[in-house]
Amino acid sequence: MKLFLREHLPLVVLHIVQLCLVLLIYWLDGYRNFLTGLYAIFIGTVVLIGYLLYRYFSHHSLYKRLTDPLETLDDSIHGVGYTPLSEAFEQMIQTQYGHYQQQLKMAEKARKDHLHFMNQWVHQMKTPLSVIRLMMEESSDSRSASILEEADRMEKGLETVLYATRLETFERDFQVSPVSLRSIAESVIHENKRMFIANKVYPELNIDAGLTVESDAKWLAFLIDQLVTNAIKYSVDTHQKITLSAHITPSEAILEIRDRGIGIPLPDRKRVFQPFYTGDNGRKYRESTGMGLYFVQEIATRLGHRIELDSEVGEGTCVRVSFVSYLTKM
Repeated sequence: MKLFLREHLPLVVLHIVQLCLVLLIYWLDGYRNFLTGLYAIFIGTVVLIGYLLYRYFSHHSLYKRLTDPLETLDDSIHGVGYTPLSEAFEQMIQTQYGHYQQQLKMAEKARKDHLHFMNQWVHQMKTPLSVIRLMMEESSDSRSASILEEADRMEKGLETVLYATRLETFERDFQVSPVSLRSIAESVIHENKRMFIANKVYPELNIDAGLTVESDAKWLAFLIDQLVTNAIKYSVDTHQKITLSAHITPSEAILEIRDRGIGIPLPDRKRVFQPFYTGDNGRKYRESTGMGLYFVQEIATRLGHRIELDSEVGEGTCVRVSFVSYLTKM
């Protein structure tokens, strides 16, 4: 109704001005029969009201569509009336909707092609890296050790790219089952053993072998790997241990990954889970991409886990992963 009144207010004003001008012309011409003039104004007003009522009811669906928010996108192409204006408006909307659907399909196809290309590229790059690793493992000199270290970094980067592409199709790529938390932590430590040794940072594992949580083993391993990698990266100058421990509360099991590194400044703590945010530490460590903790938060949320982070500058950082569903074997 408000939209209808705003649209037709100029017409009402124009009609009133027109009637006044007609009466003024008759007055200036010497006509003095006021009752007849008032009757003419009354008739004109009735005609105007009749036209406005017809206009309102014949275009009611159109005004309602323009005023009320749409619950779904498909609602925009439903009928809006049978007047010429309503039909023209509906035809325009359907045409635009068709263009939108076409563009959406093209964008979806491009996205799928990109994901397929990235997956293929990652797998192709893994093959030469595996060959390089096998060749270098046969040697024991410092040069081979450096090459192996760089190969590990490249493979870890490829794994990050692969998981980043899979994150878009997460719902089709995970399976929740009982997972041994200690086994996952041990596999992550083993995969990063060269990085631990190269940075003179060593792991400490305090997780009960009987603690089992409900999660996806593959995604949980990637999540823990990101946290361990961050802990090593920001503890390189301290030569302190990185502790992976777990304990149980009455409502959940909690995995803690604690380092004794440089810590996170207070202004950065609320933003560390944002994508591409590197903060003050990221400017000091050029390898930081700002995506590690973002992936951790996204994966934890989709798996139904909770992430908490505590940190003090100069004392280190502790990240907690909480599991609502868990089992302890005695």
